[in-house]
Amino acid sequence: MSSDTAGGGTRLTLDLWHPNCWALEATSEYSGGILAHAIYDAPTAAGDTVNGLFTVYGDSSAEVERLLDHIRDSRLTGEVQELKARFGRSSRSISPGNAAREFFLEYDPQDMICPKLVRQGFVHSAPCRIEGGREYWQVVYAGERERIEPKLDVIRDEEGADIDVARIASSGSPDSERERRLDTLTPSQREVFDLARDRGYYEWPRGVSTRDLADELDVSKTTLLEHLRKAEAKLLDP
Repeated sequence: MSSDTAGGGTRLTLDLWHPNCWALEATSEYSGGILAHAIYDAPTAAGDTVNGLFTVYGDSSAEVERLLDHIRDSRLTGEVQELKARFGRSSRSISPGNAAREFFLEYDPQDMICPKLVRQGFVHSAPCRIEGGREYWQVVYAGERERIEPKLDVIRDEEGADIDVARIASSGSPDSERERRLDTLTPSQREVFDLARDRGYYEWPRGVSTRDLADELDVSKTTLLEHLRKAEAKLLDP
């Protein structure tokens, strides 16, 4: 890596796992995913809990309900307060799945990885996405690039975390913006979009039909179009 500090810092996508995380445990056992938005209060004394705002999403209401049940029953969580009215903006508009529900959750701040990232200079720039027992963090690092791995090593050693740098780019570069948008896609959306692009779906004339793409992925045409349209909406959103 270069020793120069890029103007505006360096953008990274971190693919990580860490111990004692209710969201990682839930998504490792069940389909669907969780978006972690923000913490809305802070502990005032040792042993205090915090409340965070989250969105749980999935391909169906039943999938979402299974995840919520697991979260409620977790040894690592306290009160789950589901929001009947959307908090700020529609969960459907920001979640990757067909079904989504928003909730506040009480839990132990010592189980959070975010403060450890911030302590080492990694500031998150988007909601954290948790799927398949892994967390995906979009962060900005303002220091020298050659210090990124040593800083991550501190977190790995202190927290027993498994951290991979999935993507890296200078903040503000065209590649950085492109990768940031791609990182908002779910694995299914990314798979469908990458295949469509590779097979010439966006060329003129088109090199492949949606039926052919669906057959190659062994999904229905309806499912393929749904993933593709959601991916396009995220990538083209101004």
